[in-house]
Amino acid sequence: MNNSKIVDIGHGKKTGKIIGIIVCAVILIILLISAVAIVPAGSTGVIVTFGKVSENTYSEGFHVKVPFAQELVVVSNKIQVYETDASAVSKDLQTVNSRIAVNFRVRNDSSASIYKNIGADYQSVILMPAVQESMKSVSAKYTAEQLITERNQVGDEIKEQLESKVSDYGIQIEKFNIVNFDFSEEFNNAIEAKQVAEQNLIKTKTEQEQQIVIAEAEAKQKTIAADADAEAIKTRADAQAEANKVLAESVSDMLIRYETIDKWDGVLPKVASSANPLVNLDLDEQAEETESE
Repeated sequence: MNNSKIVDIGHGKKTGKIIGIIVCAVILIILLISAVAIVPAGSTGVIVTFGKVSENTYSEGFHVKVPFAQELVVVSNKIQVYETDASAVSKDLQTVNSRIAVNFRVRNDSSASIYKNIGADYQSVILMPAVQESMKSVSAKYTAEQLITERNQVGDEIKEQLESKVSDYGIQIEKFNIVNFDFSEEFNNAIEAKQVAEQNLIKTKTEQEQQIVIAEAEAKQKTIAADADAEAIKTRADAQAEANKVLAESVSDMLIRYETIDKWDGVLPKVASSANPLVNLDLDEQAEETESE
């Protein structure tokens, strides 16, 4: 009996020792785990010691903190997208409903300040009111039509105002996009009617310009044809004049006499007068020449 009791006591001591070692190991593991602080890429680690936010932050990577006394809060510094609907009134008192998207990020050096003063819900606390206010302020400077035609300029101006409102909190605006503008049905109908009228005006003007071009082309063709006719007439007249000149220069007294003699039938006219060219055959001159011989 005594021996069995001794064995049981010895066995109990070994079991208790093993359990104690296991407990100590578990506690040690827990302490080690709680002392490890890992900050993921693109984030900042904010250290909270017994509820107090430390001004010092951890950059991305592996760090060590005081177990149980310090807590690591991860604040993302990556670019985030905030989308929302915004309502405003244009300069010409048209209701403007728009869908907007804001690309923003929390600056690394402002991570602790934002968590301490605003908390994790900084989008709804800071960003949303600033977006709505900037949208209303800028939209009131433009007419509804200008909001459409000058969309890029409107977006740049809203972004500029938004940056001035949230920059002091440590929020950086990367990009501002107006996804869509939506107006009242009456305004949309008026815009559509205006577009149709402008298209009809362009069509009418184009048709008129085409008719003018055609008329000018026809007039030009007629002018070219008239010029060609006049040139042809002038060319024929010049040729005729040149022919007459050549003919006039080729006619001589000797030629006329030859043609007269050649065409004479040998019969003297019964009536002689100075008007009868056949009498003037220079017969007297020929007779004189014969007598002299």
